[in-house]
Amino acid sequence: MSSASPTPHHEHHAAPFIAVTFGIALFSVMDGLMKNASIAVGAYNAMLFRSLIGTALMFPLWKLRGGVWPNAGAMKLHALRGAVSGGMATTFFWGLVRVPMAEGIALSFIAPLIALYLAAVLLGETIGKRAILASLLGLAGVVVIGAARIGEQDFSDDAAWGIGAILLSAVLYAFNLILQRKQALLSGPTEVALFQTVFVALFLGLAAPWLAAVPDNRALLDIGAGAVLAMISLMVISWGYGRAETQVLLPIEYTAFIWAAIIGWFMFAEPVTVPTIIGVVLIVLGCWIAAPRKEHIEQTAL
Repeated sequence: MSSASPTPHHEHHAAPFIAVTFGIALFSVMDGLMKNASIAVGAYNAMLFRSLIGTALMFPLWKLRGGVWPNAGAMKLHALRGAVSGGMATTFFWGLVRVPMAEGIALSFIAPLIALYLAAVLLGETIGKRAILASLLGLAGVVVIGAARIGEQDFSDDAAWGIGAILLSAVLYAFNLILQRKQALLSGPTEVALFQTVFVALFLGLAAPWLAAVPDNRALLDIGAGAVLAMISLMVISWGYGRAETQVLLPIEYTAFIWAAIIGWFMFAEPVTVPTIIGVVLIVLGCWIAAPRKEHIEQTAL
């Protein structure tokens, strides 16, 4: 009797995609709440208190799920990603206060292209012709969005700094994308969510004696809701990235533009301009050209 090789569980193939898509949607709602809180109390205080609330929420859940103290290697990775995430989120929300949500998300899409060059520097990967073409398209998208803003009559230095902050956030997010996959393979979703928010709180807390201010009740409500959504999103996305390759899941990141446009219109009456749409098309096209064509999802235990 001949033995057959195990049949892949195709019914599970969609699960990582669904998880990451849901996580991106929740993150987009969180972006709207955090923009509201950042307008009220500043991006630093919004992020500091979100991290403190997130830690208080995640620690009991981590313990109830049998949480074990991470080893030195995992802890080092948690600390590194916490530092990167803290800088990434704070600069992003600072910039988001100064530009429309859809525009801010569109500019942040440059991150996967930046990740190509970080991979070359950090991992010694060769940058091919496709990656260079993709980078030029992505840069063109950023120029279209930025030029349209500069051409507006009400364009201010504040808006220019906002665009710059979001582009800086995109650089940090590119580094975060490289760390995300490594972290998801080393640790479970609750551990990832807990220790990321712990280290963000620790690093931001270093400036608390000079910058911290207690938010009012309305801002605290937005920050608390944002913390809940951020923790759920971190766990769901970490679960998805632990079961599928980064290159397969990255295109889902672009669904954030749709959510940002809806939330920006609903919460802040922000219109979506034609240059922003053209810019995001160029950036996404660049990312699509750069993306590996390997369509494979790892067979890991679900």
